[in-house]
Amino acid sequence: MTSLDLAADVVDLTRALVDVPSESGREGPLADAVEAALRDLPHLAVERVGDSVVARTGLGRERRVVIAGHLDTVPAAGNLPSRLHEDRVHGLGACDMKGGVAVALRLAATVTAPVHDLTYVFYACEEVEGDRNGLHRISVARPDLLEADLAVLMEPSDAGVEAGCQGVLSADIVVRGARAHTARAWKGVNAAHLAAPVLQRLADHTPERIVIDGLEYREGLSAVAVRAGVAGNVVPDECVITVNSRFAPSRSAEEAEAYVRDLFPEYEVLVTEVVPGAPPGLDRLGDLLAVLGARPRPKLGWTDVARFAALGVPALNYGPGDPSLAHTAGEYVPVEQLRACEERLRKWLL
Repeated sequence: MTSLDLAADVVDLTRALVDVPSESGREGPLADAVEAALRDLPHLAVERVGDSVVARTGLGRERRVVIAGHLDTVPAAGNLPSRLHEDRVHGLGACDMKGGVAVALRLAATVTAPVHDLTYVFYACEEVEGDRNGLHRISVARPDLLEADLAVLMEPSDAGVEAGCQGVLSADIVVRGARAHTARAWKGVNAAHLAAPVLQRLADHTPERIVIDGLEYREGLSAVAVRAGVAGNVVPDECVITVNSRFAPSRSAEEAEAYVRDLFPEYEVLVTEVVPGAPPGLDRLGDLLAVLGARPRPKLGWTDVARFAALGVPALNYGPGDPSLAHTAGEYVPVEQLRACEERLRKWLL
């Protein structure tokens, strides 16, 4: 079994984590190594839920803080093993988010008497569908393990604070026509042609900008797929335009759905997924923000801070790495950010 040295420098630990493949659904070996390393620490109680690992202090502090990071990565793209070049750790998951996991593991090993009780969560399957998400499965099987006053999600944020997150909605807009042989196309009604107004309405749409706690969340509504036709010689009787909406956390799931339906009242709109976002909750993050010394930015995208928000736990995204590099073949995490995140969080926890 792979072993991890939690006393190692955060850079070396990041490389060690990257070098253990852990594509979504195959995190077992890395979870084994994380669990074994944490069980060697007498100040932590460790539990395993599937391929997710939870470690907790029990010091009786007034406040409990969750520090969480996912173990899985997207499939490799010729970017293993890790390498250190020009003060950057390159490799699969270095940015998203094994650098953040390394920071959390270093804190778990070295902060033995924090001012807050701590729960470290290292979970599986963040990069795939929500019902497989390790954090979700912990919330169903052992919700007590996620009870806290605050959560820090080690998502890459360029070592800055990204507060809250957008909600996400996916929907199919269905346009109906009538089939015919293409040799006698006038006998049918081409649904693909009738879909042009839908696409034009999307192109003309101006997304809203909504300010919450002084942070501007820019919404978005995009066509991401257009499907029509069953054969090359058949006039299509149905065209489906799939849209993806990113909405501000001030909107509920119901409001987000109504917003999209109101834009296309004359069409059949089938909502296939809607997941609310998370409000920034800056009023409950004051002391942490002061120590991190970072001006909060809105999180444009969805992250698992929304799962914590649904549990009533305010959360923020804070971790090393540029989020725009996530899932790219050339992803990397700067050494300077690894050290800065570890140092700032340690200062806050002590």
